[in-house]
Parts: sequence; structure tokens; C-alpha cells
Amino acid sequence: MVITEIPFGTTTSSLIDSILKANDKGKIKIKKIEDNTAANVEILVHLPSGISPDKTIDALYAFTSCENSISPLGCVIEDNKPLFVGVTEMLRRSTDNTVQLLKRELEIKLSELEEQWHFASLERIFIENRIYRDIEEEETWEGVIQAIDKGLQPHIKHLKRKITVDDITRLTEIRIKRISKFDIDKAQQKIDTLEEQIAEVKHHLEHLIDYAIAYFTRLKKDYGKGRERKTEIRIFDDVDATKVVIRNTKLYVNRDEGFIGTSLRRDEYVCDCSDIDDIIVFTKEGKMMVTKVDSKTFIGKDIIHVAVFKKKDKRTIYNLIYRDGSRGPSYIKRFAVTGVTRDREYDLTNGSKGTVVWYFSANPNGEAEVVTVLLRQSGSIKKLKWDLDFADILIKGRVSKGNLVTKYSIKRVELKEKGVSTLKPRKVWFDDTIQRLNVDGRGELVGEFRGEDRILIITQSGTIKTIIPEITTRFGDDMIVLEKWIPKKPISAIYYDGDKERYYVKRFLIENESKEETFITEHQNSQLEIVSTDWRPVAEVIFAKDRGKDRKESLEVNLEEFITIKGIHALGNQLTKDKINQINLLDPLPYEVPEEIPADEIEVVDEQVVKKEDSVNPNSTDDEPNLDIDAEGQITLF
Repeated sequence: MVITEIPFGTTTSSLIDSILKANDKGKIKIKKIEDNTAANVEILVHLPSGISPDKTIDALYAFTSCENSISPLGCVIEDNKPLFVGVTEMLRRSTDNTVQLLKRELEIKLSELEEQWHFASLERIFIENRIYRDIEEEETWEGVIQAIDKGLQPHIKHLKRKITVDDITRLTEIRIKRISKFDIDKAQQKIDTLEEQIAEVKHHLEHLIDYAIAYFTRLKKDYGKGRERKTEIRIFDDVDATKVVIRNTKLYVNRDEGFIGTSLRRDEYVCDCSDIDDIIVFTKEGKMMVTKVDSKTFIGKDIIHVAVFKKKDKRTIYNLIYRDGSRGPSYIKRFAVTGVTRDREYDLTNGSKGTVVWYFSANPNGEAEVVTVLLRQSGSIKKLKWDLDFADILIKGRVSKGNLVTKYSIKRVELKEKGVSTLKPRKVWFDDTIQRLNVDGRGELVGEFRGEDRILIITQSGTIKTIIPEITTRFGDDMIVLEKWIPKKPISAIYYDGDKERYYVKRFLIENESKEETFITEHQNSQLEIVSTDWRPVAEVIFAKDRGKDRKESLEVNLEEFITIKGIHALGNQLTKDKINQINLLDPLPYEVPEEIPADEIEVVDEQVVKKEDSVNPNSTDDEPNLDIDAEGQITLF
């Protein structure tokens, strides 16, 4: 990873120090750092294997000096006094001043052009009407001036100002050689040209703002080459520190005694975590608590589950079967935990004394397993064993009582079959403004994704890859395709091969899901012309016109019929031997996508879901009704 720019007010040494401090604190993880700064900033950051560059970039913004907040305060001098103004006001005043200077410049130019036109017209009248002959018999200078003035009077009605003595004096300075070679047509052409220039300047004055805009545009065009902006203007998304921090410590649990922490190294290892994480804990009594990571924290005896807590996570579903009190009935429930008050104990049951949890599972994608319920032999119970499918249970709030499993005493509950996700796929959007994925509905919808689904990315340079849709992923500026990947749908491409100097067509499927590959040839002049992810794409080929020949009619190519699906590294079939002027992608041919029958799905909306009936107990009788208790209202604090 290379850093080529540093924020305003930051030096390379201070930036490197902040990166090293973040590494020492465990916020980020780097292998080593090199300062290769010379004429340009170049800080090389080496990452250990397995560390995500995208995640590290976000962590650098969150925990180091790679991004500094500054408040620019502009100061100008007005009436010999300092005046503090904003950048917008400063720019407005500067622009207004430039407009006034341009106006004054145009007025001066107009005055000069009108003066040239005036004298050119006088000169033409003076020579064309041979007024210079009227001064041959004059003996005094005053007589010469009067004679010329008298000779001009019949011809000056169209002039725009009065004739002055200086004008007549200039006429007397015209040499005889110039008079003898005077061309009336050229003189008139000069006057016409001046009139056009005068009209143009007057038009600029009447449309001064448009002229000023053109002036600034011309400045950029004439003097901007080689002086392009070095920095990139882009809106950045807020970086969530909890999502990009490196898991720099280990979490342990003593289930029997009820302690969790990072210092319990002799006890059971749970997972890696960071010092800013929250931990969610469940106990066998049906209690739950969320607390900050610490060296040692007491939660409560008989801990059954510990994990890093994700705030506002609606996709992690907890499945629970518990006995209400020491001899009460047993209930089943499914719920999510989206937000709680830290260090507060929550009761997930009815709160009766002697309550015990028979079965508990945490499912990151809403999985619903099948369990076997075994009852104790008692009285006239006919069926002591049956299966229970969590997929038949509604996802409700954590404060709901749940559905009745049985009023009889349960011996134990065993896992029979691991479940599959019962949640609808997660919708992912792409925000072009910040070049990031999100699940908040900002930007363009990419698709609905399950755990195994991937995003397809194709770049203009001819590379292709599939990735898991992670929110921290960064995308290059040359990306031209971003969509949900359908493994069976072929990719079609037309590219120019720099070695053979021909256009080729190819269709292929992605063979390596997690590997970035190039699907055009590696010659430096090779370039991707068009790429399509349609099932049946059609391209239009417009041929170049040969000298002395008629242009060949354009050709429509059905890429599906033109070439079969081959390997990603195949050269492909040559498109044509004729010279090509342009290739356009047309509307694809109709194709009916085979329907896939999805499994039963539940859509999580807040903490309530609508699905099918809640019947769970095959042993239910009239005196043991099934209960469907709605979730009570709750207050969630963050």
C-alpha cells in the first residue's frame, strides 16, 4: 500500500508516527513502513498476509493522521483593514472583480477599434476623392488644414464623430508612395473587418457573463495542460471504527463462575476482539447482558453463549427453548437483539424463579435448525419424543413469551438437523458518490444477496473478479460493470488485440471465484471495446470508409451465435478482417431466465415477522392450547 499525499498541516514524519502508534495500540496491523519521499510524497506500508487492504485504508482514516479536519479561515484586506470572509464570498468577489476588468478591457478595445475605423474611413475619403490636390496652391499651414477640412465635409456624414485637427494632421503625413499604390478594395475590406470586430466586441459587452465564462474556460485550456489537480475530489462516507479496527486481543470465558475478559488466559477461548468492542452474553437462567470488553467482568453463573455484539444487527437470530419456573411449562421463541443499554441485565423469559434454558443457538444468517424434544416418563404421556422445527416459529421481540412447547417435564433437547437461513436475502446498494456499497438504500440497487452470493466486477482494463459484498470494499475509477454474479450467465466481450491488430469476440464463464483475472491479451496496445453480461447480447459493427470506395454497410452480430462459450483465457474468434470505425452494443435478444423455487423465507422488519401458523406441539390437547403472544413494546437505548 502506497501513500502519495498527506493532509494539510501534516508532515510525513508525523503521519508515520501516527501510523506506528495505531499499530502499537492494535488498531491496525502493519508489517513495516518505509518513507521513500523525495520530490513527491511516497510512504510504503507493508501489510501482513491475510490483512484486507480495503479495511486497512478505512482504519488509517479512522485511527491515524491520514485524514485531518481543518477549518479554513480566509483573510483579505479591504480599506486597509483585515476582513475575514468565507471561501465562497472570496471567490465571488474575485470573480466580480475579474468581470469588471474584462468589461474595462473590452471598452478599451472597442474605443481602439472605433478609432481605427474612423481614420481608415478618413484615409479612404481623402485618397479616393483626391482631396490632397486641394492643398497644392496653399502657402500656409492654416490654409492646408482648412482646405482639407473643406474637401472632407461632403463625405463625412456617416462618420461616428467629428473630425479634429489631429485627424487632418495625420492625413497630411500620408506619403506620396502610399497614395500612388492605394487600393480602394483593400481599404474597404479593412473597414469591413474593423466593423465586424466592433460588432463582436459590442456583443461581448452585452453578454458579459458568458464572455467571462468563456475567458476562464480558455485560460484552463491554454494554460492548464500539465497543471491538472493532483488531489481527488470525492465525498467520503463515515468510517465506523468498530468495523475496521483490528481484532488485537483475545476473549476468554469461565462459564461456570460467570466471568468473561481478556485476562482469563487459563479459561476457554471465545474469539478475537478489539478493545472497543461490545460483548453479548447469555446465561442458563435466560438472562442477557451487553458489556464493554474488559480484562475481567462478572456476568452471572452458567454462561451458555458469548460473542462480539453487533449493534442494529437484524440478521443474527437467537433460537431459545426454556422452562418457565421450576415446574412450569416450556416455551420456544426466536428473536433478534438490535440495541440495548450497556451493562443492563435483560430477562428473556417470564422471570419466574427456577427458570432454565433447555436449548439455545445463535444464527448469524437466521438459520432455523430441527431439534428433538425428549420428555420424562410421567403418567399417561403417550409420545415421549418428537421433532421441532424452528422454521415454523415467528421471529418476534426478545420480550415476547414465546409459543408453548409442552406443559410436561422435558428430559433434554437435542439437535437433530442443522438449519438453513430463513431470512430473505440482504439488499445491497452502490453509492456512486462515495464509491461504496451500503445496506441503507443509498444509490443504485445491486441485488439481493445470501451468504454465498457474490458481486461481479469488470474494469475497462480487461480484468474481472467476484467478491463477497463487504461494506468496506473500495472500487477503482475504471470499473465499468458492478452487478450480482450469476455463475451460469456467460460474459461476452469484444476486444482489440494489439499483437495481431484485429478485433476478437469471446464468451466465457468465471472459473476462479476469488481470483482476479485478465480476459484480454496482455499486449500493451490491447484494449477492451465492449463487454456485456446479457444472456443474448447483440453488437453493431460500423466499418471504416476506404478512400475511393463506398462505406460498407454496418453489421449486426449475435454474439451467442457467433461464438460458443470457451475458457476465460481463450483468444476468441476474429470479428472481421475489415477496418472498423466503431462498435456499439445494441439491445439484447429476449431470454427467459429459468425460475428457481426459493425455500420458505422470512423478512425481518424491525423485530416482527409475518409467516405461517405457530403450531409446534404434536402432543397438544384441548386442555393444552398453543399460545401466540405478541411482543410487548420496548424502549431501546443506544
